Amino acid sequence: MDMSHSRIHTSILAILSCLLWSTAFAGVKIGLQYATPIQFAGIRFFIAGLLVLPLAYRYNPRYFRIIRENLKLILLFAFLQTFLQYTMFYTGINMIPGAVAAIVIGSQPFFIALVANYTMPGDRMTLKKTLVILFGIMGVVLVSLGKDPQSASGHVAVAGILLMLGINILSGFTNVIVAREKKKVPPLVISSASMIIGGAGLYLFSLPLEGFHWEPKPATYYLSLGWLSLLSAIAISIWITLLKRPGIVVSDLNLWKFLIPLFGAIFSWILLPGESPQALTISGMIIISSALVISNFVQRKNRSFIQEKA
Repeated sequence: MDMSHSRIHTSILAILSCLLWSTAFAGVKIGLQYATPIQFAGIRFFIAGLLVLPLAYRYNPRYFRIIRENLKLILLFAFLQTFLQYTMFYTGINMIPGAVAAIVIGSQPFFIALVANYTMPGDRMTLKKTLVILFGIMGVVLVSLGKDPQSASGHVAVAGILLMLGINILSGFTNVIVAREKKKVPPLVISSASMIIGGAGLYLFSLPLEGFHWEPKPATYYLSLGWLSLLSAIAISIWITLLKRPGIVVSDLNLWKFLIPLFGAIFSWILLPGESPQALTISGMIIISSALVISNFVQRKNRSFIQEKA
């Protein structure tokens, strides 16, 4: 596969992951009507890990041996990516308006680029990249405020925002850890093992805090749980696979995450009653799309320049 086809293939898979992640907000809201936050997250990721396990084992028959040989790395990833990140997410999202959460989480590419700048050789912040990221964040703000304009004037809990900012920093470190350990652990192995371990940890952690809840629930709960588990299994596995590809620049790949609030707005218009396009949302979408087009143009120009020098 030549460089241009590889780049197109990477972009398609990144967009698919972001498309799946953008549907999670509705699923979480439905599920939390019938379950406690951390327990719901634990069951979701434990099931997601089990869904990936057969495929991971098929492509890596040494699955359990690989886990034993790289147990420290997998435990670290499970703790950061699943246990800690989603404990913070499910706790923080109940403290702040949804639009504010979307704005803070939508700024994730900036924090990932910042972490990569200090930890990944060859992945430095440039003026062009910084401007593209800030342009994208401005688009996320407009999309989020357009979806929920009343939230801009509502009370914002500082603790909730700090938790969301902590998630962004954690995401930066977990992306860098995976990218730096490209050859150690196959992506499907680290994906399934970390979600199983992290999900089990979340569930056990929830028991003394939230109690034991196994009463029957309506079909909508199980549908939301099934969908969330499936999208996590697919999206996280794809993302880890992309991070492990040779030549991938962590901060460049994560620019695609600006699509999550964009797709989230579109799904809200389609699926949720009473939701319709707003001028702010449309403006934000145009800005996000422009930021991604500019980003890809700059990346292609930089690669062409490097190839000409070589």
